Amino acid sequence: MANAFQDQLLKAGLVSKQKVQKATTQKRRDRKAKVDDGSSELKQQIAEQKIVQAAKDKALNEQRFEEASEKGQVRGLVTEFKRLAIKLPQHAEVKFNFTFDNKIFSLYVDDKLQSQLLNGQLGIVRHDETSYLVPHKLAERVNLLVPEWCGYLWIKDDKAQVVEEDDPYADYVIPDDLMW
Repeated sequence: MANAFQDQLLKAGLVSKQKVQKATTQKRRDRKAKVDDGSSELKQQIAEQKIVQAAKDKALNEQRFEEASEKGQVRGLVTEFKRLAIKLPQHAEVKFNFTFDNKIFSLYVDDKLQSQLLNGQLGIVRHDETSYLVPHKLAERVNLLVPEWCGYLWIKDDKAQVVEEDDPYADYVIPDDLMW
């Protein structure tokens, strides 16, 4: 059953077998030829802008880190997030996964802490191989001064996501309660 809709149209007599074959071959040819509609230039411009922006961000972060180190703010920040860290429950059953430095880490939290993490009320900071659950404002400050320490921080992005035109899963909705 390759395409049920085509079969239905054939049975109804609305299209002929030749038209169906012609449509499938044209679709295959277009896919192979990857018809250029100008989107590749746009994608290339966006990629270049991202690279330039990443370089600017990196330079700005290094400058902020140097300034903060001179003022002693980094040492104060470490003691502050160690002092304000929320204790993880002993018998938590919900596993919360986050990526840090291209590795996946897990924390066991309860339902309340999980909802606070997902709503952006809490963040995760990793320092010296230890994960700390901290308030969102403190995690934002850590992200500004030392972004390498910020393990999980929910930032609401007002910009619309760019959806690829040939994305085969564009019509499927991602459920809100999906956990990995």
